Amino acid sequence: MHPWAFRARFRRTAFGWKGTKLAIERIHEALTEIRAVARQDPATAAEGAVLFLEKLSPALNQIDSSSGALGNATYSAVQELMPIISSAPVDAEVRKKWLDRLFGAIQDDDPPYIEHLGDHWGDLCATPELASDWADQLLPTQRSVLHERKRGTYAFFSGTTLCYSALFKAGRHDELLELLAMDPHPIWQYFVWGARVLSARGQVDEAIAYVREHAGSTTSLETIARFAEETLLKANRRAEAFDQFALLANQANSNLSTFRALAKKYPELPPDKLLGHLIASTPGEPGKWFATAKTLKLFDRATQLAWASPCDPKTLTRAARDHLTKQPGFAMQAALAALHWMSMGHGYELTGMDVHEAHRLAIEAAKTTEQIELAQTAIEQVLAADRPMSAWMRRSLGIPTVAAKP
Repeated sequence: MHPWAFRARFRRTAFGWKGTKLAIERIHEALTEIRAVARQDPATAAEGAVLFLEKLSPALNQIDSSSGALGNATYSAVQELMPIISSAPVDAEVRKKWLDRLFGAIQDDDPPYIEHLGDHWGDLCATPELASDWADQLLPTQRSVLHERKRGTYAFFSGTTLCYSALFKAGRHDELLELLAMDPHPIWQYFVWGARVLSARGQVDEAIAYVREHAGSTTSLETIARFAEETLLKANRRAEAFDQFALLANQANSNLSTFRALAKKYPELPPDKLLGHLIASTPGEPGKWFATAKTLKLFDRATQLAWASPCDPKTLTRAARDHLTKQPGFAMQAALAALHWMSMGHGYELTGMDVHEAHRLAIEAAKTTEQIELAQTAIEQVLAADRPMSAWMRRSLGIPTVAAKP
């Protein structure tokens, strides 16, 4: 038996109410350990992955998970470990034991940290034959639950997604569709299997129409877009996938992350063209993409964006400071734009030091590029009396306040 270090760290109720941060660190450590073993011994790594998933929920069940961070970490862990288990080179008897253990873990999954295992059950079975055996095992309970739901009685089965996934892997598509037809109110995790059946049959447009038809108010547009994009990409209809769904399907926690997700998925699009699509997707707010353009070293485009609409002055000042030596022309424009947006009242928690820094960087960059006169003219315009924050900025810079023109 492999001496897994994570075994002792994930004993039952190992983490207290405020243990989110430590638990996430331990999850990352466990994944790193399993990943390292997988490079040399895939079967042992898969055994470790099964053990880790068994121990996960019992270890975490005392933690306050209201922030959502722990849920994101466990979801990512499941997504990473599934391929390790499903592709492991083991015989049928070993895999059957793994599946029995994982099924037991799903039954004890409270709070539900590993519920997404069900989405991959068919892949975990590895063969259509084993998937069919599991479908036969789950079908009686699933049919009973659906009969209760048709009668208006609340009924739930934690093996529903497992059943649909197993039927799909086994190629028993008609049975899957019949079961879905029995459910009066199927949720996304269930009815998406009907769309997957249509997609597998080559009925791509019908699959997308199916999820749109069955999606209720609780299904987000982003979720539908992700399915539609994935389906079109599998059908090699890349242009349609991008034009119709990609921008909505790949929204991330920052504009730069969104760009990177799309660039990875659509490498055929030049960065400048992709950025242009993203800028067009936020009409009236091109300045939001300044940091992305700057990171891509598209300095001319970044300069345009800095002036096009309100942009965070601190972000602009930081860009000016970082590029003062190697891109002084860009640095000057970024610093001047920072002063401009400050003078118009944009920015959060700004102090006189922010004004001083942007002003200093603008002058230094102007000296390097020999554009002192241009920079001074721009600064005078920024500090004109008709600007909402010009008086404050003048005081910050020690410049006498001028009276507004009548």
